[in-house]
Amino acid sequence: MTLQLIVQCIIIYSVRLCDIAGVPTKTVDLIFFRLCGVGSFIMINLEKEIREQPGVLSGLEKVNGETVRALVADAKSKGVKNICFAARGTSDHASIYAQYIFGVYAGLPCSLATPSVVSKYGAKVEYKDTLVIGVSQSGQAADVRAVIRDAKECGCITAAVTNNEDSPLAKEADYHLFCAAGPEVSIAATKTFTSQMYVLAMLCREWSGSEELARLLSGVPAAVTEVLDTVPAVLDGFIAQYKDIKCGTVLGRGMTYPVALEGALKILETNRVKMKGYPISDFHHGPMAQIYAGDTVFLLASDGPVMCDAVEILADLDRIGADTIIITDKPDFAAGRKNAIVLPSLGSDTAAPFTMAVTLQLIALKLTEVRGIDPDVSDVLNKVTVTM
Repeated sequence: MTLQLIVQCIIIYSVRLCDIAGVPTKTVDLIFFRLCGVGSFIMINLEKEIREQPGVLSGLEKVNGETVRALVADAKSKGVKNICFAARGTSDHASIYAQYIFGVYAGLPCSLATPSVVSKYGAKVEYKDTLVIGVSQSGQAADVRAVIRDAKECGCITAAVTNNEDSPLAKEADYHLFCAAGPEVSIAATKTFTSQMYVLAMLCREWSGSEELARLLSGVPAAVTEVLDTVPAVLDGFIAQYKDIKCGTVLGRGMTYPVALEGALKILETNRVKMKGYPISDFHHGPMAQIYAGDTVFLLASDGPVMCDAVEILADLDRIGADTIIITDKPDFAAGRKNAIVLPSLGSDTAAPFTMAVTLQLIALKLTEVRGIDPDVSDVLNKVTVTM
């Protein structure tokens, strides 16, 4: 069959570039042509990028192994006792995941920077004995760069995690950890999120020397492949029920909490619906009051120390009559449920964020299909957001 192509739309992103002080220097227009097949199927960017994740993740060891070892050796030799992450949006969610794994496996206190303290208020922050890591997919975030610059002036070791080796942030930091995800065109970040988490987990593995973490990371690419092979068909069985969804909640705790935040963001970005992620522990302290019978809740439940919290919150949601979709790696927890997705288990909730993140990306994608929305186009969002 001859494939006929037409231009469905032209997407133009205007990206304003600024110097470290936040002064605009120039504006760059990024132009993408969205093609549609006539009588044939052309994979949209979002789905293509979601499906690229196993290959991206499996290649990160080769790309970053040497840099990770050098960074950890340098930090330990200089007596680093803390880590501070500077990030925004999806990158912030990857940093929260890193907070958990560094605390659990390395016993290191980790904090999240408030970039505007430096970039807007002009304060000087004391980063003594701290490794400061800027996390940004594009590497363009001026406020994150301001934090890195401030930390360097304090004599701290700095690192950047980006998907652009030539970006200002990558060049500003002492060390650069490369996501190596290839171009990411879709508005919603997918492969850069999981690659950020993976690279940060590699850093924790090297720091802690944990054989368990090493084992879990080695199994992630295959587990993500299994999700991509099996979950779409499961979603096809019930996703049409949510065609008219207007709002929802995503719940997780511990390692799955940052994925709850990220999953809510993916659904919100692609489907223009109100969606918010919460930690289960905080949800009991007030936000539960917003849930009524029939409200949509995505519950992330992984085999680990916080599984009991998922069991408890599910009982409460059932009493209210919420429409709860369970995403879990424990088959028993999903047994008898109307809508549930059972994921491959690697035996720890440390690895679950990868399979759960991809599952929520697929949910966002499938919702756009039944709702007739093009997830690659947005009238309110830009691919690159430069904060100052």
